Amino acid sequence: MAKTKEGQKKSPSKKITPLMKQYFEVKQKHPDAILLFRVGDFYETFGEDAIKSSRILGIVLTSRNNGGSDIELAGFPHHSLDIYLPKLVKAGYRVAICEQLEKPSKEKKIVKRDVTEVVTPGVTISEGILEAEKNNFLASVYESGDRIGVAFLDISTGEFIVHEGQVQSITKLLQSFQPTEVLYSKSQKHLLDSLIDPDTYTFGLDEWFFEEDYNRDILINHFKVISLKGIGIEDLSRIQVAAGTILHYLSSIQQKNISHIQKIQRVQSDQYMWLDRFSIRNLELIRSNHESGTSLFEILNQTVTPMGARKLAKWIVLPLKTIPQIEKRHNCIEALFNNEEALEKIIDWLKMVGDLERIASKIPLGKINPREYVGIKNTLHIITDIKSHLSQHFASTDLSTLTDGLDPCQRLIDLINDTLDENAPVNLKKGGVIKEGWNQELDEWRTISNNAKEILLELQQNEIERTGITGLKIGFNNVFGYYLEVTNKYKDQNLIPESWIRKQTLKGSERYITPELKELESKILQAEEKIAVLEEQLYQELVDTSSTYVTTLLDNATLLAELDCYISLVTVAVKYDYVKPEMDESTILDIKNGRHPVIEVQLSHDNPYVPNDVYLDQDEQQIIMITGPNMSGKSAVLRQTALICLMAHMGSYVPAEKARIGIVDKIFTRVGASDNISSGESTFMVEMNETASILNNLSSRSLVILDEIGRGTSTYDGISIAWAIAEYLHDDNGHKPKTLFATHYHELNELAEKFSRIKNYNVSTKEVDDKVIFLRKLIPGSCHSSFGIHVAQMAGMPITLVNKASQLLIELESKSLQAKSDITDAIKSQQAKSSVQLQIFDSTSQELQEVKNKLESLDLQSMTPIECMLLLKELSDKIKGA
Repeated sequence: MAKTKEGQKKSPSKKITPLMKQYFEVKQKHPDAILLFRVGDFYETFGEDAIKSSRILGIVLTSRNNGGSDIELAGFPHHSLDIYLPKLVKAGYRVAICEQLEKPSKEKKIVKRDVTEVVTPGVTISEGILEAEKNNFLASVYESGDRIGVAFLDISTGEFIVHEGQVQSITKLLQSFQPTEVLYSKSQKHLLDSLIDPDTYTFGLDEWFFEEDYNRDILINHFKVISLKGIGIEDLSRIQVAAGTILHYLSSIQQKNISHIQKIQRVQSDQYMWLDRFSIRNLELIRSNHESGTSLFEILNQTVTPMGARKLAKWIVLPLKTIPQIEKRHNCIEALFNNEEALEKIIDWLKMVGDLERIASKIPLGKINPREYVGIKNTLHIITDIKSHLSQHFASTDLSTLTDGLDPCQRLIDLINDTLDENAPVNLKKGGVIKEGWNQELDEWRTISNNAKEILLELQQNEIERTGITGLKIGFNNVFGYYLEVTNKYKDQNLIPESWIRKQTLKGSERYITPELKELESKILQAEEKIAVLEEQLYQELVDTSSTYVTTLLDNATLLAELDCYISLVTVAVKYDYVKPEMDESTILDIKNGRHPVIEVQLSHDNPYVPNDVYLDQDEQQIIMITGPNMSGKSAVLRQTALICLMAHMGSYVPAEKARIGIVDKIFTRVGASDNISSGESTFMVEMNETASILNNLSSRSLVILDEIGRGTSTYDGISIAWAIAEYLHDDNGHKPKTLFATHYHELNELAEKFSRIKNYNVSTKEVDDKVIFLRKLIPGSCHSSFGIHVAQMAGMPITLVNKASQLLIELESKSLQAKSDITDAIKSQQAKSSVQLQIFDSTSQELQEVKNKLESLDLQSMTPIECMLLLKELSDKIKGA
């Protein structure tokens, strides 16, 4: 053993094969990705990558001998990439695809290889990974001072959305767009805890990625501008950093052909209604909180194109708040609503359009296949028909702007039609892609390839006629290719031309070649390869030329998606009897016979949804306190009011008999909560966090929905907090937000006696033969029973348990009546704090001393609310007796 200078033994170096040396060099550049290493017809993975791939893909894990040591190995055929790649990415891994960059040959010991693409959860155009009706956003966040910049990019559609704001608005957008990957600076990892769901895939970048001047230059170079004024982000440095970082990141993972990203859409607070992340979740706008539940999106989504579905989802989470924009959507829906025959024809056309947005985005990425080009051509023909149809039937409506914007791209239609075969295959390598007559050289090679036998027979016949050798035959072998074979009887007749070259003598014949035959042989043997090369070259020319039409194609896709959204909302309005809302600048909310758009669809005809009126304003009825039994429909009334307002602002018709809605700029909802154990927050803490967010962000045009505030703590605390919140909304904040407040605390009904703009309502019931019937109708006045025991009986509790509960309820209500009165009196009194500390107990009173001793011995933490109330009654009686 050799020794080092320090006298230690040195381990013998392990010999690494050239292939594995190359692998390790490539892997070193992409340590955080699973490396798919192309070896011949297989993609191989090694080491830890092989172990992960074997587990995720269910492929065999074996080993490879590498200079005396084994390394784990797992692979799959290259043609199965589209099957296995999505599984790796969906499992949350980055995948680097390393291809062979040259053809193997005997002279080369090892072929050149390098990574040609890195696929991540947020950067992919694979149909096996993408969901047709959902965007696949890559997001980037950057904090500076008290504000954050965020950018969202869907590389599969070219949509680039940016915003700058404080934590609340950034969190809301992240909740709305649900990015599948979020980029952040490693020095700002703390941002993620407050912004995103912990299950979201994140990727930390070195701090230098987020350098301001560098990212500004990236944006200027990409959009080919001299400043960012025209884009609208000149003075928004945080947006520049977030957006530039995304483009730089794409370049670093070999996604450089992104010319389809041609504009930035800035989300501005004054353009859209505010929906915090709690409201998006509580109202179940895009997805339900329950596995078997239904979201608002699922009800409204009657679109027939994937791009229409994606746009509709954005309309739902970004409702408008300017009347002209809202009315334009309402008017477009109305125009289509009133022309059913014309509508049906458009629907039939749109069903044949496909996903023009994602297909067009594949052009600059070089990922579009021949069949998709045929699809683009067919879609452009349909756009011609739709444009003509809209002009004919809707010229005088707001749909005319949409009509004017559609561009059939006739030159692109002609180019695709002239270049590609109508039956072109999906895979370019299968051939038959370029149309006959488009390229003379290609046609000649195809003629040779397709008619080789006939051409050889023609040459044979020509030689027979020229030489008189009637028995002449043409054959082929692997030694010298095509040859002319002549039997010996013709040799003696001196018929063999001097130009023939003898290659082989057999017992009864001789074989010859000629310059003409060798030239023909060369063409026949090269034909397939020449055809493949030419088709690839001509197809690339089509891709290059058509890339100039990408902007127009994407604009067409946007307009078709918008049209699809209008038609979807019309379809829903007709199906479920929605009406056009009246929108104005007032602060009035007046809904007649409103319905919950999701619940009503799920009920049977025998059990129809019971509609309700809701009226709110800032002068007479600002806050409605709603009481009523469990399961009576209080929460449904709250949610339907919020959803009707939201639907009206997104441009939809609404489920009501009539609706007048003054512009609402913010909707806040606090309806139900659960423990956030992972972050150490109880139900009550979650509830208080959400309520605090509401109270700190109110405006005069806000709509506030509160359901059972204070139920996560003791009765006394809960009533006190709920009372104080209601009073704050009425007087202390100065905004007078319209509020619906559902509660089980019947003590809060007394608020209406003290505050002029608070009104009591209840969801009515009817008792028949000791049974309670829920009428689900909102009526003026208060309700003083929750009918909890009745609900327990409906749920199937044992009858003995129900009877026992009823007896206990009577006993406890009688004992706690005075205690409840004391609670209300304490809240209403709001005694001023005294600057002098008074002595509570009279030391000369034996009764009061007993009360003191009793209080000092209590263990409040172990007592139930009922026990506390009974004790309070006992002590109150003792003090009054004293």
